[in-house]
Amino acid sequence: MPDAFQPDQLRSLLRPLAAAAPDLQLAGLYRAFYGLDFSARIPGVQTRLGVMQVESYTLATQAWWPAQPRATLVLLHGYYDHMGLYRHVIEWALGLGLAVIACDLPGHGLSSGARASILDFAEYQATLRGLLAEARTLDLPQPWHLAGQSTGGAIILDYLLTGAPEACIGETLLFAPLVRPRAWGWSKFSYRMLKPFVESIPRRFSVNSSDAEFIDFVHHHDPLQPQNLPTAWVGALSRWVPHIEAAPRSTRRPLVIQGDGDMTVDWRHNLRVLDDKFAQPEVLMLEGAGHHLVNEAPAYRERYFAFLRERLGY
Repeated sequence: MPDAFQPDQLRSLLRPLAAAAPDLQLAGLYRAFYGLDFSARIPGVQTRLGVMQVESYTLATQAWWPAQPRATLVLLHGYYDHMGLYRHVIEWALGLGLAVIACDLPGHGLSSGARASILDFAEYQATLRGLLAEARTLDLPQPWHLAGQSTGGAIILDYLLTGAPEACIGETLLFAPLVRPRAWGWSKFSYRMLKPFVESIPRRFSVNSSDAEFIDFVHHHDPLQPQNLPTAWVGALSRWVPHIEAAPRSTRRPLVIQGDGDMTVDWRHNLRVLDDKFAQPEVLMLEGAGHHLVNEAPAYRERYFAFLRERLGY
């Protein structure tokens, strides 16, 4: 494993993405640590790491370009995650000739904000709008396909159903999208009981992938992993769930990847919601796959990447 980088030092050096230095030395250490340096495997790829300002947050933002990009993948990570964990999806997209732009959500990774917390899911919508604005500033090629894992998928659902999507938006790729988490009734009860007394509870790290190397890295070696579950985030989720379940229907047809071994979200309920909200979403079910699909075992990734490549037509 490469030597660990210094997150706080890197944060202090990041500049606005459009003006960011592509060869910042600490950015190179960060990319090496998370396996985000694709230059040896994809000739001509360029990358840039910087920040964007969204409301009160300074959000770490990153873009990659293949030599001749023909479209763009706008990528949103899941809760507790950050951009550094998404190398498989990023490399796959670059191999298809897509540019990629992503950010660390508020309170995650290299971004500012209380760790793993948020006051309202509307802040996530502002984040996605900010990311689309950065894509426009960088003149990234259209169409812009949207991809999200878990909470990232929830952000995209909200945008498509309530956010007046831009005309340049292409396909939607949802990996184990969040609507309700598993055991949601118990989670809400626990939140109401705990809220008056505590601001957070210790995080319980789960085994949400059959890739043992990934699980070991997240549990023991990743310096950007939050250690607590803030009650504020659970409260924001409890207000968002009825909002999204009452949203109007859309004529879009998202591409949904879901594992039936997912113990994080209530995937059966969530798929029913997607079926109700969208015009015939196309779902690929993966027998035995866990929740963290973007970091599932290679056999699972090969299956869903082939499925998505065929639907995207690249």
